[in-house]
Amino acid sequence: MQQLPRPVVVSFSGHDPSGGAGIQADIETITSYHCHAASLITCLTKQDTKNVAGIVPQHSDQLRQQAKIVLADLPVHAFKIGLIGSVDTVQVIYDIIKNYPLIPVVLDPILAAGGGTNLVNDDLLTEMRELLLPLTTVLTPNRAEARRLTNLESIEECGLELLNLGCEYVLITGADEAIETVENRLFHLQQSEIYTWAKLPATYHGSGCTLASSIAALLALGVEPMQAINDAQEYTWQSLKAGYRTGSGQLNPNRFFWRD
Repeated sequence: MQQLPRPVVVSFSGHDPSGGAGIQADIETITSYHCHAASLITCLTKQDTKNVAGIVPQHSDQLRQQAKIVLADLPVHAFKIGLIGSVDTVQVIYDIIKNYPLIPVVLDPILAAGGGTNLVNDDLLTEMRELLLPLTTVLTPNRAEARRLTNLESIEECGLELLNLGCEYVLITGADEAIETVENRLFHLQQSEIYTWAKLPATYHGSGCTLASSIAALLALGVEPMQAINDAQEYTWQSLKAGYRTGSGQLNPNRFFWRD
């Protein structure tokens, strides 16, 4: 039987030793879509299912060399960016992806851990705004991240400002706020659309990674962005609904729920 080629998704993200978020979440999600995950680890983390205790960025020269070698060999179909870790790493990622202007980029701007630990300083935030947002096809911040990226309060104003900063699509998720129904708002071409999802009873480790890498995998498969954004939300919700516990903190999404 002849096997069809698997589209390659290149993920820049941190390593989570508890196995729920970061690069492992990306690999699981991308593989679930029958794509091939190429992983470039931006930083190591000290974390469990409850919170992040610290991060150790990879040396920028090493990351640059790893990326160049991998990309010289593999035909990339989509980029996914998660936890960055340092200003130098922003520059490396920018230097790499600017050479692929036709390849979609999905950026999950991880600014704080689910347990509350701050993961970026002002310099990193500025570099992310100036270098990465203009190259981003789909940005997937939660509401707190959207407000921090823009210094605005209104979600409508946040979304429009993020479009003005260069993103093509902005999906602002609402699960981080204590409401009965989750409202995710998509902004594109100065317009917005609301997606409504039932609020699940638990909290989850790696839900944002799952959503962003799901969008990246669908884009790599050739799905149009609007459909990819819609389908990725459904996939993520189902993964969370089927979530399972490993530690004493948040649940892990079951990214292979369709196999159970």
